[in-house]
Amino acid sequence: MSENKKAGSGSFRDKVRNLSDTNLLLTITIVVFFIMYIGAVIFQGEGFLKPQSFLNILNSNAALIVLACGLSLVMINGSIDISVGGVTALVSMCCAVYLDFHGGNLVVSLLIALGIGLAFGLFQGFLVAYLDIQPFIVTLAGMFFARGLTTIVNTKPFNVANEAFNELKMTRVIVPGLGSTNRRGVYVDAYVEIGVVAALIIVVLLFCILRWTKLGRSFYAVGGNRQSALMLGINVKRTKFIAHLMCGLLAGIGGYIYFLHVASGSATHAVGAEMDAIASSIIGGTMLTGGVGNIIGTLFGVMSLGTIQNIVASAGLDEAWWTGITRAGMLCLFLVIQSLVVARKKKSKIQI
Repeated sequence: MSENKKAGSGSFRDKVRNLSDTNLLLTITIVVFFIMYIGAVIFQGEGFLKPQSFLNILNSNAALIVLACGLSLVMINGSIDISVGGVTALVSMCCAVYLDFHGGNLVVSLLIALGIGLAFGLFQGFLVAYLDIQPFIVTLAGMFFARGLTTIVNTKPFNVANEAFNELKMTRVIVPGLGSTNRRGVYVDAYVEIGVVAALIIVVLLFCILRWTKLGRSFYAVGGNRQSALMLGINVKRTKFIAHLMCGLLAGIGGYIYFLHVASGSATHAVGAEMDAIASSIIGGTMLTGGVGNIIGTLFGVMSLGTIQNIVASAGLDEAWWTGITRAGMLCLFLVIQSLVVARKKKSKIQI
């Protein structure tokens, strides 16, 4: 009987030890997010307790969710893309100019956004995958190119006056049962912007692709070990190309969602968005070394950064550097956690 107990306990330890890095980091991310949000409710007041406060984090960061999902794809694949912020600004400016100065319509403006994203994804993906140029250099050039094109399209910032666009911008999706009563005793419905709906649909689609498709498994395999992926018969170059292509497409979609939120064109839009997207992916459990990551974790990574920003603002620390300092601290924390996970994995291999 004692032997059976030992066997049972050993089996349990093996299960804990063999918990995948992706699931372990996802669990840590979700736990940290809820601890942080509950702490905000306790120490910063009941404002965080209102459902709309939570939904406003989604409203403010819908575009970042999509951009971070694109970064997660290429990072799982063992690559990187720092052009997404520049692409977002270019999409916003091109769509704004088209709608206001050329009497455009919404469908064509969306096609313009998708076309810009696909063009960057195709070109950068080809250079990275088939010419084997370092992705950091390629996408750095893409970032500069996109920013430069934005100023060529139009140098002055302006708000969009197109009526159809503004109607779409003001569209609200009511979330039943989550409304609250304001100080005047009037019940106010809780809502999310239409960009949030699009972002969450993308999260679900990418989660399904990574979890249940051959392409998703190829992303993990190539990011985990390129040589092993080749031995398994995976087309490594094509897989990298598709990852960058999808990231470019998501940058175009994220750019249009960002445009819907700000309703303006400016060369300074989305400055630093690529860094926020990378930070969100890392906080969400995606490792820079590749092979590990989860789209749901990326969503919680974005929510964590948004929550930090709200906590800093509610604490009266309005200076921009306080948000940067707290974000940096959280990013460092998760980098340390990732290092511990890697050390755990190496130790398990040695024991085996």
